[in-house]
Amino acid sequence: MASRVIVSPPKLLRTLSHFTRPLNSSSSSSSIAVHLTDNSEPNRPPSATASSVLNLDDAEKLFSSVPTMKLFRASANLHAAAIEPMVDFGTWLMKSKLMDVDVVRGAILGAIRHTFYEHFCAGEDAVSAGRTVRRLDHAGLRAMLTYAVEYAADNDSCDRNLDAFLHTVESSKSLPPSVSFVIVKITAICPKKLLERVSDLLRWQHKDPSFNLPWKLDTLPIFSDSSPTYHTLRKPEPLTPQEEHDLQLGHQRLQKICQKCVEANIRLTVDAEHSFVQPAIDYFTYSSAILYNRDDNPIMFGTIQCYLKDAKERLLLASKAADKMSVPMGFKLVRGAYMSSESKLASSLGFESPIHNGIEETHECYNDCASIMLEKIANGPGALVLATHNVESGRVAVAKAHDLGIGKVHQKLQFAQLYGMADVLSFSLRNAGFQVSKYMPFGPVEMVIPYLLRRAEENRGLLSASTLDRQLIRKELKRRLMAAVF
Repeated sequence: MASRVIVSPPKLLRTLSHFTRPLNSSSSSSSIAVHLTDNSEPNRPPSATASSVLNLDDAEKLFSSVPTMKLFRASANLHAAAIEPMVDFGTWLMKSKLMDVDVVRGAILGAIRHTFYEHFCAGEDAVSAGRTVRRLDHAGLRAMLTYAVEYAADNDSCDRNLDAFLHTVESSKSLPPSVSFVIVKITAICPKKLLERVSDLLRWQHKDPSFNLPWKLDTLPIFSDSSPTYHTLRKPEPLTPQEEHDLQLGHQRLQKICQKCVEANIRLTVDAEHSFVQPAIDYFTYSSAILYNRDDNPIMFGTIQCYLKDAKERLLLASKAADKMSVPMGFKLVRGAYMSSESKLASSLGFESPIHNGIEETHECYNDCASIMLEKIANGPGALVLATHNVESGRVAVAKAHDLGIGKVHQKLQFAQLYGMADVLSFSLRNAGFQVSKYMPFGPVEMVIPYLLRRAEENRGLLSASTLDRQLIRKELKRRLMAAVF
């Protein structure tokens, strides 16, 4: 389902061209604040002299620009997403054969459109996505814009998805403010089955360095000694000539997007995905970074999922290799979004989960990786996106940045949260003067369902950060009600 581009990308995006915005704007982005009216006064970040302490208690100040009705709807959506039986039923329903019945499908998609879709996505088409980004600008936050297609089964689908990503980059030049990043998934521009084959071959070469891969380009280290290789239990067959041709086409698609980003002066982040295709995704990312990251201006950013036990080792290896090659590497650090499926796959194969054994280990890994990268960008090349919903990780990173003398409005550092989640943290970081972006998927409702399913899972899982948002939104709604009454 997700491999189909349901609406023509040029038609979706050409209507954005009437907007204007300066490149490399230091404005930022948020989710609840998207409901500002267009004539609202911009709520710009404070100057660099503002206190670096995150104020997470003043609900009135945090949500001052959000209309009461929109705040109420946000509260309702977050509370619904936290009810496990409701999430389980909704997940089952969206994956069931009932979705094949037109009447039922239409009713389900209609309900999703006016609830979770509206809360977690930027819009169904280019016009609504443009309005959302413009409203984010009023909130003093930035936008990571992604056309939310995820998987492609063949080259025709990949080519259609490529057009969507290229138009996203082109259109983002005219959005107010400048979009901080365009996001791409490699599984959308290279067939998933081929990525699985490439990952198998890369894993086997890690086991046996003498194993020859004639198609392999220069890259950074993809594995560490602790990286799991259980996905590839036996020596894989070499790529066929057709597979090598398709792999080259995949590289060409990514390079076209990279070149478009260079011309537009917009950064590109490759999302992390399931571990059975992640080696190939890192290979695509790093080989392109070697070509396009120049002069301490990384265009290409890779993503490290810190819930994986080998995350810190792989980050160190890739970072050190990039330094030796004089490649300024950009990294986005996340905790991870495929926890349940990763553990189930490992268990089914009789192996230990690649995920840290407890949430505290994940927090420790994330904070260690953040500290390593903050020290690196403070004294050398590269750039860092700290994508986290965890308040304590935010506090630790802010304190570390302050100790290292990294300026708040700093092109090498920014924070990020998902659109529709962790708005309290986003607003607090913004108020402390840091650059903050929201990860903003857009596209037809049907195409975005895989993303929404992950958000539902994350919102009620161990890595959830919605509790604080729900508490403070409820506190602010109560304050407004009392003020109205008295």
